[in-house]
Amino acid sequence: MIFETERLLIRKLVLDDLQPFHELESNPLVLKYATGEPKDFDENRNELIELISKYKQPKNDFWIYAIERKIDRCFIGTVALVKDNIDDEIGYRLLEKYWKLGYGSEVCKGLISYCKKIGMKKIIGYVVDENRASAKILVNNNFEIVKKFISDDIKLPETKYELEL
Repeated sequence: MIFETERLLIRKLVLDDLQPFHELESNPLVLKYATGEPKDFDENRNELIELISKYKQPKNDFWIYAIERKIDRCFIGTVALVKDNIDDEIGYRLLEKYWKLGYGSEVCKGLISYCKKIGMKKIIGYVVDENRASAKILVNNNFEIVKKFISDDIKLPETKYELEL
């Protein structure tokens, strides 16, 4: 386990996560405001294998973990921690059936606590402006707007948020 919240466990991904990981990464609505296109099963299997292999890399700076509900050990999404010691970035994705249940807010609070615990000084999040729910979560957790721009990759208005820890 990496960290836990009241209802969630954050842990390393495993190959048994393939089916729900594929459901997450092949849903166009989940990826609507994210970089990348929905992938087929084989592409998602290869990506999952690659993400798992990164756990063993000594200088890895790109971590993706599983979000699991404590009550039933059900995979509900992923969290990301991209560390470069300048703009250490957090992010998360939830399976569509778990939207609007408070899991995004809960995992964000857990990520903030975890980042403080491992000694990070500042974290950032990027949110496409149309994604009002994610923007609200960051604002409610005291992130401040530091930059507005049009994203290079998905060509939509986006905001960079920052939180001093």
